[in-house]
Amino acid sequence: MGEILVGTCSWTDRALVGSGWYPPGRRDAEGRLRHYAGRFPVVEADSTYYGLPNERTSRLWAERTPEDFVFDVKAFSLLTGHPTRPAALPPGLPGDVRSPKALDEVWRRFTDGVEPLREAGRLGAVLFQFPPWLRPGARARAVLADCAERTAGWPVCVEFRHPDWWRGPQERTTAEALRSYGFAAVAVDMEPSLPSAVPPVTPVTSPRLAVVRLHGRSPAWGTGSKEDRFRHEYTDGELREWLPRVRALAGRAERVHVLFNNCCADAAVRAATRMRALLDC
Repeated sequence: MGEILVGTCSWTDRALVGSGWYPPGRRDAEGRLRHYAGRFPVVEADSTYYGLPNERTSRLWAERTPEDFVFDVKAFSLLTGHPTRPAALPPGLPGDVRSPKALDEVWRRFTDGVEPLREAGRLGAVLFQFPPWLRPGARARAVLADCAERTAGWPVCVEFRHPDWWRGPQERTTAEALRSYGFAAVAVDMEPSLPSAVPPVTPVTSPRLAVVRLHGRSPAWGTGSKEDRFRHEYTDGELREWLPRVRALAGRAERVHVLFNNCCADAAVRAATRMRALLDC
């Protein structure tokens, strides 16, 4: 049976910091991370989606956490085809930031930024969350092939936001493609009634890792504010739905990461705590 690690998608989210979950004296950058890492064994660093990571910060993350604590690092927005704020881009790039030369430089800086975590054995996976407009097809296959070439030797997990990736016969094709690149598939939980809802399938495409990201079940997904999209309190019943799925994943992969992304106040850390208790891990 593989190891199951439960945590949240970010420990620095503004809503969490403002919720009072961090006690007095542990609310600076170092204190927050040490407090979180004393309660969970894994976290997703989502700040690297909004801005490129830097080596010094990655090194501090490793130094401030236990030796068996791991970070999943979310890929920078430009590398997954998402809109990217000009202020988040490094200086000196060509005018066309999606040109091959510019992308090469962004990839280089991202690689350098996460390298201290890799060197320390603390990089759980790099998460490539592809946008909902990336549908199955020739363009998507080229994107995955390029990603595989640039991340050779990295632990990588992939989340697709378009539901067609995991519907009908395409499910098998998607799993085979990820398996061929050694990428771990990300299973998701979200409001199932939405037209854009990704099915809660749980394929194992890497023997080393399987990942589950629980986004909450807000009907405002894709339409409301960030708080609206992620506002959800997981009930015990909803968490129990995932227990057999997570255990089945652990039966086929060496490690399973279960990460809560219902980042409204302290809802994610409370759900993660409850899930750990239900899984007895």
